[in-house]
Amino acid sequence: MSATASSNAPAETTLTDKQRAILVYLRDNADEQTYFKSRLIGEELDMSAKEVGTNMPAIQQGEFDIEVEKWGYSSSTTWKVTA
Repeated sequence: MSATASSNAPAETTLTDKQRAILVYLRDNADEQTYFKSRLIGEELDMSAKEVGTNMPAIQQGEFDIEVEKWGYSSSTTWKVTA
């Protein structure tokens, strides 16, 4: 029996505190907004843009109720978030 991609994807319980904070922030704001800059997420969550960017792949690769796609790099990485 082979492992599936979903069994390798991070579950919410395996996320770090920072990753959970980012996920909650994105969920809370995804209805009002589609594009998020790492710098602005960091300002809201008291993290640096680099911390946000470092932690975002766990959210991208996880199976959550939102989808996150790296979108652009102008003056901070921009993320496209869809519910």
